[in-house]
Amino acid sequence: MSACVPTRPADPTRTDETSRTHPPHSPPPKPPRRFRVSGADLSASGAVFLIALPLSLGIALATGAPLQAGLVAAAVGGLVAGRLGGSPLQVSGPAAGLTVVTADLIHRYGWRTTCAITVIAGIAQLGLGCLRVARSALAVSPAVVHGMLAGIGVTIAVAQVHIVLGGTPQSAVLDNLRALPAQLTHVDLAALGLSLLTLAVLFAWPRIPGRAGRALRRVPAALVAVACATATAAFAGITVTKVDLPSWSSHALAGLPEGPVLGLVAAVLTVTLVCSVQSLLGAVAVDKLASSKPALRPEARRSDLDRELLGQGAANIVSGTLGGLPVAGVAVRSAANVNAGGESRNSAMLHGVWVVVAALLMVPVLELIPLASLAALVMAVGIQMVSLHHIRTVTRHREVLVYAVTTLGVVVLGVLEGVALGIAAAVAVALHRLARTRITHTVDGTDRTDGAGAAGAEGRGGTHHVRVRGQLTFLAVPRLSRVLHQVPQGAGCVVELDGSFMDHAAFESLQDWQKSHVAQGGKVEVTGRAGTRIAEPASASHSCCRPWTPWRNHHCDRPRTETAAPPAGGGGYQLASGISAFQRNTAPHVRDELARLAREGQRPTQLFLTCADSRLVTSMITSSGPGDLFVVRNVGNLVPLPGAESGDDSVAAAIEYAVDVLNVQSITVCGHSGCGAMQALLNSPPEGGAQTPLKRWLRHGLPSLARMAAANQPWARLAGRAPADSVEQLCLTNVVQQLEHLRAHESVARRLQEGSLELHGMYFHVGEAQAYLLTERPDEVFDQVAPEGELRPA
Repeated sequence: MSACVPTRPADPTRTDETSRTHPPHSPPPKPPRRFRVSGADLSASGAVFLIALPLSLGIALATGAPLQAGLVAAAVGGLVAGRLGGSPLQVSGPAAGLTVVTADLIHRYGWRTTCAITVIAGIAQLGLGCLRVARSALAVSPAVVHGMLAGIGVTIAVAQVHIVLGGTPQSAVLDNLRALPAQLTHVDLAALGLSLLTLAVLFAWPRIPGRAGRALRRVPAALVAVACATATAAFAGITVTKVDLPSWSSHALAGLPEGPVLGLVAAVLTVTLVCSVQSLLGAVAVDKLASSKPALRPEARRSDLDRELLGQGAANIVSGTLGGLPVAGVAVRSAANVNAGGESRNSAMLHGVWVVVAALLMVPVLELIPLASLAALVMAVGIQMVSLHHIRTVTRHREVLVYAVTTLGVVVLGVLEGVALGIAAAVAVALHRLARTRITHTVDGTDRTDGAGAAGAEGRGGTHHVRVRGQLTFLAVPRLSRVLHQVPQGAGCVVELDGSFMDHAAFESLQDWQKSHVAQGGKVEVTGRAGTRIAEPASASHSCCRPWTPWRNHHCDRPRTETAAPPAGGGGYQLASGISAFQRNTAPHVRDELARLAREGQRPTQLFLTCADSRLVTSMITSSGPGDLFVVRNVGNLVPLPGAESGDDSVAAAIEYAVDVLNVQSITVCGHSGCGAMQALLNSPPEGGAQTPLKRWLRHGLPSLARMAAANQPWARLAGRAPADSVEQLCLTNVVQQLEHLRAHESVARRLQEGSLELHGMYFHVGEAQAYLLTERPDEVFDQVAPEGELRPA
């Protein structure tokens, strides 16, 4: 909720050039924006570059592509995807998740056709981005996505083992496994030693203890591991195969695709799917990381997924055209970017610039890197893609079967086939859960499962319990009907539903039986697992449950008819019943959050000053929860001027506490329609006669009455229309006047001068259930708040 402090109308006699050029209170014209790179973006780009350089070469090595292709993809991912993508802090480049796919394409079709497939996949991504289907990609089960990444990780690790041992990997995982025993008999000790050194440094570097460790860990472990292996090979004179970067003049670019049409179409679909899903999931993960950085600008914390898909498509088109690997969002580089303090897309773009500089000027240094060291680095990345955390998560959600099927499918058959199998397994598991429903029938402790046995005459005296475990769909209707019709006529029955879904067929079957049983003299109560009543016959005279009045649930704990007398101590009964409903239904959901607030103390961001009217539910109309608002309520939402409370400083004390102690960022004065205090002010201003406590309090509203009667004061308007009557006019005017009273308080005035506090005016129309905010206009207009959260034009 946001609005601006209302302002006075401009002086109509003022005709100087400034007032004609710029309206009063308008912000000064902004200077033209200049390209500026912050120091945080500069340092973050360096950290990301140091991670990207060895990984790009290693991924190119693992795919069998020219090593320059990894550098091209890293540069294009930083410059193109970084500039055009919708996730400002995500860093794109050659991703490990595409290694298996790309290696298979190179083996089948050759390098130039693989580049053409990358270009076409980028065009397909552009089409998907234009269709705005990015959110649909997130509908894929997380178990399928994690299983796909795990399968790719296993494939990468198995292939790189051969290079670590000094051999050459095969094209398929099963071939690599079959060739592994023979490879173990012909180990290259030099390559193995450098690989073990790389792995040792890679895993030990982040664990260096103490203050020195914190300083050293700023340098990426991957870079240190490769640098140590390279230095060891150079100084010890170890002869191993090293990086070979051919001249850029002989670098192969994309060519026309050659091969069977169906195979090429499947290849394009595979690259498009893997690139898109990995990039979109990465963008969502980056948003979660960015949300923990309060210093970031709001636009850097939330990704535009459709734009991200367009940016990734453009990057793949450029990368494929220039002879680079397919591009996708990379989790490791993105996390490093956020943790290193990246503030905008400039950090990702600068990392691309550094890759270009390295590719052109650091070729002699890069050619000193042993291939075994890069293979060990990529093998470690592949192993880490099989995440134990993901395995525990899918096990806890009972989706380990989907995870295992996807992983095995990717390893044995390929990425596209494995993902298809995983989706099929996920659908099968969902259908199984939907169809698996257990229905039990008990009578005073006697259990009859799914209708086994019959309830005889001896069961009429007790309460029958029919419990439904699982989702209630048309598939379970025959069993449900069979069990329900075994409840004797005239008996009391409780139907307990323990599931999150009930389709139309099951609902109608249950309702038809319920109406029939009640008509024959029986009693039926349909509850949830916790015992709360969730359904009653629509024609029942005592029906009082309404799905749109959850705050009235306590009424459902007792029958209520128009003629029924209230129980003894009706108010106390309602209070105790409401508390009981809270403890049963609400407390389990909010206990953890309230426990956190109890530990940390209250930290509200707003002081909300409103009327004591019982129809004004502040948490409902502001969608706020515990700890969000510091609420002050009084008759008429009045703010007495300093020193005018005559011994009662409660409102002033609340304002001082909220502003100086709680350090709230805004204060809202909220009036409402049909305010009894404003009606009392209009009908009998508290000026004479017996000064009751109510009249003494209402005298603080006299300035609002005078403001409305003043000829030189503009009348407030409601969404472009005049108020319906004088009471509504006074309600609106009172909000504006109380904001003036707020400014007179010393603590408020000081914070307003510092620019650290905002004042808002609000009006809630009870009958329309519509909120209005006071806008920054000289004629004091309350604009309607749209459901999307924007002010409607008055």
